[in-house]
Amino acid sequence: MPKKSPFHQRTSQFCQSMNWKDWAGYYAVVSYDTHHEQEYFAYRHAAGLMDVTPLFKYEVTGPDALRLLSRIMAKDISKVKQSQVTYCCWCDDDGKVLDDGTVTCLSQDHYRVTSAEPVLHWFHQNARSLKVTIEDSTSRFGILALQGPLSREILTHAAGGDIASLGYFRLIDCSIDKRKVTITRTGYTGDLGYEIWCENKDALAVYDAVMESGKNYQLLPAGLAALDVARVEAGFILNGVDYFSANHCVINSRKSTPFELNLGWSVNLDRDSFIGQQALKKEKKEGSLWQFVGLEYDWDAYESIFAKFDLPPQTPAGAWRTAVPVYGRNGKQIGQATSGAWSPTLKKNLALASIRTGHFTMGDTLQIEVTAEYERKRCPVKVCKPMFFNPDRKRN
Repeated sequence: MPKKSPFHQRTSQFCQSMNWKDWAGYYAVVSYDTHHEQEYFAYRHAAGLMDVTPLFKYEVTGPDALRLLSRIMAKDISKVKQSQVTYCCWCDDDGKVLDDGTVTCLSQDHYRVTSAEPVLHWFHQNARSLKVTIEDSTSRFGILALQGPLSREILTHAAGGDIASLGYFRLIDCSIDKRKVTITRTGYTGDLGYEIWCENKDALAVYDAVMESGKNYQLLPAGLAALDVARVEAGFILNGVDYFSANHCVINSRKSTPFELNLGWSVNLDRDSFIGQQALKKEKKEGSLWQFVGLEYDWDAYESIFAKFDLPPQTPAGAWRTAVPVYGRNGKQIGQATSGAWSPTLKKNLALASIRTGHFTMGDTLQIEVTAEYERKRCPVKVCKPMFFNPDRKRN
């Protein structure tokens, strides 16, 4: 049976749809209303508040904390300064991605890691002979994601003026309703946003204070369905959907490297030894088998597919996660779209896809499988960078 997060007393009160799912062993709201549309528009035009407590959390402390994380992560963690957060991924010896998440430097010998999957065993396995302590703090903290263009105003009202100067992927310790919190300028919507960490005992007071601060800014509780559309627009990968952890792959062809997931920017090869380094150096030299890209549907062609059956064009109500084939100019399958969504903001039908290297260039037109009236058709799609939505306010 799923566990209740420290915010559950409030989220269950607001959840009128009774639409829940299990997220890492916790109850998680899919949508608070019967449809997620209002929550999505809160993310894009005002702000949404989401309980992201189920993220796995680890405290890595001790004289060798940096040494351990530098050994595990593909990114050079020594460059992460105090009060800074960085996004990173970690791999096995073959350079295949195990998971992705964040590393926060709280002090010289204290780092905090978040991940989509439990990694305590992997950390302990690689910490032998090191002077380091690793604590699973998942159940010790509650986290709220406050995301959207008005999130800064709301949080400034709730926590004080220092929020206005908080830089992108930086953190600050402050208080909300006289409760100590840590606020990071991070998120998973591709927009301006923050994440608020608090002790479980303070969770309800913090939640109430943030909601009270947002009552004049159209703040809404928001769930996973709205987040899924937003993260597709932002081009963010999802473990178990756009790639699979190498730990869970029964065949090698399902495994992915950082370069194949468009995460090459998070890999620092020229430094002390880390797990997967030699394999990644070889791939960097010889090239990758796959490339992660964005796809934009040709709407006129998409509409005509359904018109042949006297039907209007049909798009899923939310983001989809069932992979469909992508075909090259010669008609042969060259990859697969792993997730996608209709973007209400961009007014475009979008997909994220892995395509075989050498079969396309950016701007090319490929074809994607579309099912209309039980028949499989092909619709033209334009290949582009996967970051469809990237407003300046995210970083400014």
